[in-house]
Amino acid sequence: KYQAMPSRGTSSGSGGPSAVPRTFALRKLTSRPAMDRESAKTKWGILSGAIRQIFRHDASELSFEDLYRNAYNLVLHKFGDLLYDGVSGEITAHLRSVVEKIRDQHGTAEDGNVLLRAITEAWSDHHLTMIMVRDILMYMDRTYVPLQRRRPVYDLGLHLFRTSVWEASGIRDRLSRTMLDNVREERGGRIVAREVMRAACSMLVELGRVDGSDVHGRDFEEPFLAETATFYRSEGAAYMASGCASDYVRRAETRLGEEAKRAANYLAPGTGAPLRSILDRELIEVHAEALVASPGSGVAHMIERVEVDGLKAFYRLFNRVPKTLDVLRDAVATHVRETGKALHVAGNGPVAFVKGVLEMRDRYGIVVNDAFGGEKRAQKRVADAFEDFINMDSRAAGFLVVYVDELLKTGLKGMTDADIEASFEKVIAIFRYIHDKDVFESYYKQSLAKRLLSGRFVSDDAERSMVARLKAECGYQFTNKLEGMFNDMRISKETMECYKRECNKRMASAASRTRSPQNAMGGVDLTVDVLTTGYWPSQAVPLCQLPDEVNRAINKFSSFYNQKHTGRKLSWKTSTGFAEIRATFDAGRRHDLCVSTYQMCILALFNTDESLTLEMIRSKTDIPEAELNRHLISLCTPKHRILRKASKGKYINENDTFTFNGAFTSKMKRVKIPLVSMKETIRVDQNRAEGEASSSSGPLPPTGAFGSTQGGPAIPAPVEEDRRHLIEAAIVRVMKARKNLGHNDLIAEVTRQLSVRFNPSPQFVKKRIESLIEREYLERSESDRRMYMYVA
Repeated sequence: KYQAMPSRGTSSGSGGPSAVPRTFALRKLTSRPAMDRESAKTKWGILSGAIRQIFRHDASELSFEDLYRNAYNLVLHKFGDLLYDGVSGEITAHLRSVVEKIRDQHGTAEDGNVLLRAITEAWSDHHLTMIMVRDILMYMDRTYVPLQRRRPVYDLGLHLFRTSVWEASGIRDRLSRTMLDNVREERGGRIVAREVMRAACSMLVELGRVDGSDVHGRDFEEPFLAETATFYRSEGAAYMASGCASDYVRRAETRLGEEAKRAANYLAPGTGAPLRSILDRELIEVHAEALVASPGSGVAHMIERVEVDGLKAFYRLFNRVPKTLDVLRDAVATHVRETGKALHVAGNGPVAFVKGVLEMRDRYGIVVNDAFGGEKRAQKRVADAFEDFINMDSRAAGFLVVYVDELLKTGLKGMTDADIEASFEKVIAIFRYIHDKDVFESYYKQSLAKRLLSGRFVSDDAERSMVARLKAECGYQFTNKLEGMFNDMRISKETMECYKRECNKRMASAASRTRSPQNAMGGVDLTVDVLTTGYWPSQAVPLCQLPDEVNRAINKFSSFYNQKHTGRKLSWKTSTGFAEIRATFDAGRRHDLCVSTYQMCILALFNTDESLTLEMIRSKTDIPEAELNRHLISLCTPKHRILRKASKGKYINENDTFTFNGAFTSKMKRVKIPLVSMKETIRVDQNRAEGEASSSSGPLPPTGAFGSTQGGPAIPAPVEEDRRHLIEAAIVRVMKARKNLGHNDLIAEVTRQLSVRFNPSPQFVKKRIESLIEREYLERSESDRRMYMYVA
């Protein structure tokens, strides 16, 4: 190698001074003296002695700077092989001496934990010394090791520890067995040295990491997991043999907690997941169905006794294995269905049925919200189960109407506003489960009409609040007629106030007239409810013959109304309404009798006749046959015997004669005559028990609407007719928007639109499609008979 050196000089010439050109002289550069092998061995001798001192823990006098420089020079002068192989040899020799020492001191000990502790201590010592050795040989790790593709010094030390110590004869197998024995003893309740186990597991993980040999998995984790599976398979079967599900859950939770602590205390981080998988499979998944169905202690048993803590433990255990939660949810849903079917079969009446459903809802609400933490899937499964059993029979819609009727008549008395709102909220909760909401609407309209017309309701605000809730659930169309009924009652009240003022003006000149129900001139204090035909439920019932006094009052009101409202026609409904009449009995006893319009017509006949035959009453009143029998029987009951009939027994014979009972007595001045139920007027069996109830529990739907518990009754005819129109309107609406639509798509869309009111069957929708095709609203595609096209 040569280096250019500049040389300076001067020159002169004409024209003045000028710069002298530079010249360069080359000289040979001296090279650094090369290290011979003897010098290299000398430096290695210094390093090897230092390494031995480090292994002996006698490194206080060592100069790590000088040692680093010696290692640096060896690598720099191409003696890396000498250095690397020498270090490997020193480490190997040291580890062999360690193994021999451990064998001499602890190799014959009966307790394998003594040997395990000695090995872990040797590992800890080796770990620290290798860090010091690595720091001295840092330059070799940065340059020589990557080029020669050899292990770094620290990893080399771990690799040699595995081959020289852990895999030494008689060490690995014995220590693996000792570690497994420790786990087994700890599961049996004994105390083990957890810090030694933790150090051993950490050592095995580290030894496997340096060369990817998975020492921990091969020598401990795999046999540990296999033994764990066998242990808990056996223990789970033993727990199940005890026959008590709650005890099993408690023991399983205890074991799971113990294993979680074990994993946190000394097992390797990667062991936790497979351990949990084994525990979940052997303790939970395998026995899930048997646990849930366990007789006398399973989920059904706990639900019946509302054992929230037990159910919470079930849910907490099953929540570890999400798919087993379906078993738990199915068990709860099955219990709901079975309990609901029992309510149907019991046949205790509409009110008892709804109360039973509400009690079930409260009970299962506690189960889902408290025990299951309000889990959405469990709530959905329970709600589906309620829908299933409630809609097994369309009687449920009528039953709920009867319950609401009883609630609004008498059930709300003494309740606070908060209690009333809570009661309505429960009713709406049951209402949401009902599919045939149009059937509910039909029955509710009848019961509301009876309450409004008879004035038998606790609060007008409560009535309106209930309708408002139904409106919020199903929309304006659902409650349009119900709101119209309230409006009619308000207008009727205003009309009657106006009519009374008009009458008072006309009677002002006659001082003898009074506003009593029946004044000296024989007048009638009439109250009329004017109802809009489209809003109120009505039946084609012929008019009966009213008493003359009532007819005069009716004609008077008709004249007044026709003067106020031109173009309207009043149609009187004598099948509804009630009257309060004053009757005089023997010894001048007087009672005010609260009766129906038909009963009033019957009793008015006895003002002129003491005794009348059935045929005479029929001809003079024109009351329909079934209603005539019902009202006559109501007047002849033992408790309210206003009339006496000639025949004995409960039912009326064709040749019966009726006589006014002057001997009737009552402690009450004002006596209400209740109507017997319609079924009690029909002679079905001469041997029928005489102890049947004499009055209805509420406004039941029309005859035949409530069938047996074995099958759902037919939909009421008016509702069936409304459904035809609704389905056809929905079909036309969909086809008008889509123009062309396949059969299945059309049925699906129509069902979706009508699901708010009812769920039509595909067969029913298909019939309406055929009807619309016949009437040329739709037509089939010529290329595809299952494709419909809208006809504009």
